Amino acid sequence: MKKYYEVLRELREDRDLTQSDIAKVLNTTQQVYSRYEKGINEIPIRHIIKLCKFYSISADYILGLK
Repeated sequence: MKKYYEVLRELREDRDLTQSDIAKVLNTTQQVYSRYEKGINEIPIRHIIKLCKFYSISADYILGLK
């Protein structure tokens, strides 16, 4: 099972987006978003919700739940 931060990176890269692009969606900085993708900082629920809407996916997908 993939870690959520691995899924975040795959989602972004599959759409040819930069960390800065996603940081703008989340109203944060590229540095903060980078720490989410590296698993250094846990991503807040409010950001998971925004990403689910942005990518049109469920939170289960990001979290690796079935």
